Amino acid sequence: MTMNEFDQLAELIYRERHSVLSQWRQQVRDLPSAQHLDTPTLNDHIPGFLEELVAAFQSMSDQTIPEALSEGSPPAHGLQRVEDGFDLVEVVAEYNILRGCIHDLVDNNGLSLQGRPFHTMNRVFDQAIGLAVETFSTQRAVEVQRRREEYLAFVAHDLRTPLNAISLAASLLELTFPSAGETAEMPQIFSILRRNVQNLEGLVHKVLEENTNLLTEMGVKLERREFDLWPLIEALIHDLHPVAGTDSTALINKVPVNLVVYADASLLRRVFQNLIANAISYTPRGEVIIGAMQTSDGGAVECFVRDNGVGIPADRCRSVFDKHETDPDKDGGLGLGLAIVKTFIEAHDGKVNVESDLGVGSTFRLTLPGRGR
Repeated sequence: MTMNEFDQLAELIYRERHSVLSQWRQQVRDLPSAQHLDTPTLNDHIPGFLEELVAAFQSMSDQTIPEALSEGSPPAHGLQRVEDGFDLVEVVAEYNILRGCIHDLVDNNGLSLQGRPFHTMNRVFDQAIGLAVETFSTQRAVEVQRRREEYLAFVAHDLRTPLNAISLAASLLELTFPSAGETAEMPQIFSILRRNVQNLEGLVHKVLEENTNLLTEMGVKLERREFDLWPLIEALIHDLHPVAGTDSTALINKVPVNLVVYADASLLRRVFQNLIANAISYTPRGEVIIGAMQTSDGGAVECFVRDNGVGIPADRCRSVFDKHETDPDKDGGLGLGLAIVKTFIEAHDGKVNVESDLGVGSTFRLTLPGRGR
């Protein structure tokens, strides 16, 4: 092929680039992940890629594909497709669709893509596909690892509450055990129990410390079903009673007995566990009330956890659900509890907020959509 024929290919692709893009978009929208994208997002760097192809034909480059790959180029397209929700097959498919559109354009205009033009076009396409796939795969691997570690951190945080309950229950049992009836083995049994609880608390704290630098974007898989909320809250109150103490903080269940919610029971239990435990820590002498009611919004349920404790300053209410947001007056907090609440409720397409007055108390409200939403 002569220089003039290379120039003809370059000029044709440049002149018809908008129609090529239009034909490409029409076919790419058949990919599941592309159907919801607007035109600028779907285009991404493809217009610039066509200009790269034009420049390659104009230069008549003899560069090999490995040589071209070694030069590198911005990996933004692979990152964008991770954000767009593409899978790896779709990333490769969109380039091959564009390759087909170029072939159709050239054939329809009586030109040829044999020999060196074929080699040049494949070099440009393979370089782009290689970089996009490499960046996409790396980013997805990072995301999977981050989500696993994030989930581990959340689970470890949730283990703190039952561990505290076990520790306090053991202490109460040791104090109230009739000294006259003690056997020689009882002090040793309590010592073993305390030591193992401390070991578990140490392991949990280590997991939390190693994960404090992770982000809160977490893929939450829901298993929703309809269930009665009152028994769930009643069981939590029973489990958390040693944490509240027998004569200090009262835990009161005001959820209607016949109220049904549509949610993931396991995640919702963890939400209330964190909210109640948080309320107890700020209400050393008082009461924590857990309630709920059906709303008129398509069967949605509004729940609340209200305490009459010390309250939250107004400036902290705006950021209290942020990860790593901790009370500067309390030691040992890693700022995960309320971040977990927000993550799980938003996974249900629900909302959570807080109202608080210093010296009066706080009310955390959460809304769960009904089954029809």
